[in-house]
Amino acid sequence: MRFDDSLKTVLSGDIVSGHGAQAAWRQLVDLMSRGRIAADEPVIARLRLLRQAVPATVRAASARALAFAQPPAALVGLFAEDELAIAAPVLRTATLPGDDWIGLLPRLGPTQRSILRHRRDLPGVVTTALAAFGATDFVIAQDPAATSGPEAPAPAIPSPANDAAPAPDAPLSETPFVALGDVTRSLPLVAEALRQADAAPPVRSAPGGFVISDLVARIDAFNRAREEPAAVPSAPTEASSFRYETDAQGVIRWVEGVARATLVGVPLAYGAAQGVVRVDGIAAGALRRRSRFGDARLEVGGSSDAAGSWRMSGVPVFDPASGRFTGLRGTARRPRADETAMPRAPVRSTAAADSLRQLVHELRTPTNAIAGFAELIETQLLGDVPDPYREQAGTIRAQASALIAAIDDLDVAARIEGRALELRSGVVPVAAMLERIVADLQPLASLRGATLVADGASAYPIAGDDRAIERLVGRLLAALTSASSAGERVAVRFADEGGNVAIAIDRPRALGTAVGETLLSLDAEEDEREGAPLLGTGFALRLARNLAIELSGALTIGADRLTLRLPAALNAPMEQASNP
Repeated sequence: MRFDDSLKTVLSGDIVSGHGAQAAWRQLVDLMSRGRIAADEPVIARLRLLRQAVPATVRAASARALAFAQPPAALVGLFAEDELAIAAPVLRTATLPGDDWIGLLPRLGPTQRSILRHRRDLPGVVTTALAAFGATDFVIAQDPAATSGPEAPAPAIPSPANDAAPAPDAPLSETPFVALGDVTRSLPLVAEALRQADAAPPVRSAPGGFVISDLVARIDAFNRAREEPAAVPSAPTEASSFRYETDAQGVIRWVEGVARATLVGVPLAYGAAQGVVRVDGIAAGALRRRSRFGDARLEVGGSSDAAGSWRMSGVPVFDPASGRFTGLRGTARRPRADETAMPRAPVRSTAAADSLRQLVHELRTPTNAIAGFAELIETQLLGDVPDPYREQAGTIRAQASALIAAIDDLDVAARIEGRALELRSGVVPVAAMLERIVADLQPLASLRGATLVADGASAYPIAGDDRAIERLVGRLLAALTSASSAGERVAVRFADEGGNVAIAIDRPRALGTAVGETLLSLDAEEDEREGAPLLGTGFALRLARNLAIELSGALTIGADRLTLRLPAALNAPMEQASNP
């Protein structure tokens, strides 16, 4: 037969002196919490006796150590009788059956019971029992001197700490009073701060080893807290649409559906960046003409729910009595998947765009090297080269140049997707630009047997980045010229639409009558004609459309022609197009 003589060993030591009492206290609490000794009345009485000689810091350390054990109800009741800073850790973490909690509640004071009310892991019967004490726990004591007099109301009788009724002849001033500071210290946040402020018990070589177990338990708790993943702050919810109204000058005065601070006060009469907001020039032209418009582009910066890309539509509003123009009224929505430069989701992925730009850079470097070496061979800069090799070098150079142009288009598309396209403002003389583009495309038109006609004399100057506008018009004309057939005539016409320059280009028969996404989804496999865009006609049209949007314009695909609209270079005092 084996028996545990731990209790006898502890009681046989010195429990009278200060250090001896502290060691006996730690050992008895440790043995009882681990079930090594019974939590009977003699041992509890011995702990009550030792408590008078044990400092509060040692008792608080013992209470914190019980958070990692399963103390019996008698030991929990012993610590609940102590100071609030000592009782709080035990009451916050102890796990007892519902019957034990119910039997313990009458022995607790209002502040101790308030700690239990903040717990969410107690059985339902315990929560119900705590609710029954509400009438007495939440009574505020009153000063008897202030409530004396014939018209004074009857004073509220506070509940004593042990819930026992005071003696009938006891004066009201002797009734225990619950201070507000005690109630505050019972809150979990304040109790945790008090626990952190308590000094750790000194490490002693006590025979029971209670200090070592306390240290190990605290290390385990620290490791568990460190392994818990940190909470990730949630991003603001992105709105999908909003409504707006402007005044007669086109300044937005009312917004519903998104945060108003960014949009209210933004004028639609200027197709340029205005702080973190950039408005499409289509809206400015519609405001001048007092007409309706649709799918104008709006870019909003910042981190609110209004940030990102929008497509705006609006109608003019007139006063019914006087007929006077009072402003615009309309809605805005997020762009669809087919309204981006790449066939992806409407929400742009900056990381994906950056990866594509890195890939483009890796492709451009060796392609430029190949084109350079081919040009050296073709021009015989390194020595005489036989004619067959020169012809092959010329073919390689031409194909490398086409590949470089496709790589540049991919780079522009990636910059648009990543919102990294840099544009500079200026005035573009269209006549000279159109002359260069037509001269470059004449060999392609001759290969197709088509005729490319452009009247540069009727062109109006365009406001925007000259490099981006030349790329836009050149890629659009190249795609349409490559799709033309023998005998077709591709004509370019210009018109002034009040704030916008409209460039209308005849649509080749080979493109059929498809509009919208059907035409824009054509890829290179469906367009294998000689001289066709390397990435496909659909990609070239998507790039042209999105580049036009970046320039505050738009590309409209009709059944007979494609119309490119770009902001006109206006003379501000006269408000009309000026000749270059």
